[in-house]
Amino acid sequence: MSAAATAVPAEAPKKKSKKLLFIIIGVVLLALIGGGAALFIMKKNAAAAEDEMGDEEPVAAHVAKDPKHAPVFMPLENMVVNLADAGGARFIQLGLTLQVQDAKTEADVKTYMPSIRSDILMLISQRTADEMLQVQGKEKLAKDIIAAISHEMGYEVADAEAEHADEAPKKKKKSKTPPNPVQAVLFSSLIVQ
Repeated sequence: MSAAATAVPAEAPKKKSKKLLFIIIGVVLLALIGGGAALFIMKKNAAAAEDEMGDEEPVAAHVAKDPKHAPVFMPLENMVVNLADAGGARFIQLGLTLQVQDAKTEADVKTYMPSIRSDILMLISQRTADEMLQVQGKEKLAKDIIAAISHEMGYEVADAEAEHADEAPKKKKKSKTPPNPVQAVLFSSLIVQ
């Protein structure tokens, strides 16, 4: 009889653990069903919002570039130039890369490279260390380099200040001048000492 008495209490904890197991499984299933329903509703709302936007483009849309007309990058040799600071003790080591439209333009720019390099050195030597350490100074230098290369290669260079003065009273007229041979000047290294 003692064996039968001990068997009954051993079964009671098994019944409690089975109830606990069923409760845990039920809670997990409810959580999964709730999460799935929330995900479904969120996707449905996102699709509805996208449909409401219609043909409007998102504010931060990524515009893919045309792979047929990938730009060509022309790295220039690093330059070391004395700056226009008082005393002449400051200098800059500068690495530039020119972004041009295509291989034909690259070949045209290479034809003028000795003159272009000289023009760039002259432009840099007119700057001070303070100008070259500021973002605005670098941006102005890049614009000046594009203008110098365009002028050297015989392209018409529009005066930026005159262009802005004409824009205020009337709308800007479309220019029939060909685009600049250089689309951008990229700084690959810049050290001022």
